[in-house]
Amino acid sequence: MAILATRVSARSTLAVLERGLTLYRRLWRASVFSSFVLPVLFLLSIGLGVGGHVGDIGGVSYLAWIVPGVMASTAFQMAVGECTYPILGDFKWTRGFHAMRATPVEAGDMVCGYLLYILIRVEIAAVVFLGVSALFGTLHSPWALVTPLVCALVALATAAPTMAFAAGIDHDSYFALLFRFVMIPATLFSGVFFPVGQLPAVVRPLAYLSPLWHGVELDRAATLGAAPPWPVAAHLAYLLVFAAGGILWAFHAFGRRLQD
Repeated sequence: MAILATRVSARSTLAVLERGLTLYRRLWRASVFSSFVLPVLFLLSIGLGVGGHVGDIGGVSYLAWIVPGVMASTAFQMAVGECTYPILGDFKWTRGFHAMRATPVEAGDMVCGYLLYILIRVEIAAVVFLGVSALFGTLHSPWALVTPLVCALVALATAAPTMAFAAGIDHDSYFALLFRFVMIPATLFSGVFFPVGQLPAVVRPLAYLSPLWHGVELDRAATLGAAPPWPVAAHLAYLLVFAAGGILWAFHAFGRRLQD
């Protein structure tokens, strides 16, 4: 019932977004390296370095094959990173969310405003990354232009449940479990670096459960101009349902935590 009673105001949501952008304006230099430079360096070292030994995959160079995976995983990792310590910190240490609650801002406004902030961060990184990839000649289809939208959907499907998890815990030691047993395995085994079909059949369904795999396959289909393993509608539906469930969970978790 608490979820159903959650209200969202456009004005309050934009106020939360403005707060996030104001804070980011002071910290953007520190995030450039992790949000953009590191993925590009990784792309060069793995895509070109390791790719020279791997050769072609599916008729395209390893660099072209890995670009969409790295793009989607960058959105995935940014969403996890920005929705763990910052969320717990605003509840437990700085009490930023409690200060917002003393104003007309509701829990739903906090969730939606922060998600908009994450989407802006991800979109900037994805667009720049796409431009750099084009310079390397790794884009083989005009459908590559939709990859930033796919990255936004991956970020939304990842950020919402991560926010809910962070709002429901009281100690940051739980994040070590999240990174070790969720983020790292998802990054390694969701088709970013090698086809999921190479995994043992018993493990493969775990990859399909990850929103990252669906984003990787959609991005790869767009940049290479090839059909994904599942229908596009199925991939999109999975990400949308995952995101919707995460948002509802976040509404509930924020509402309960603000009662402390």
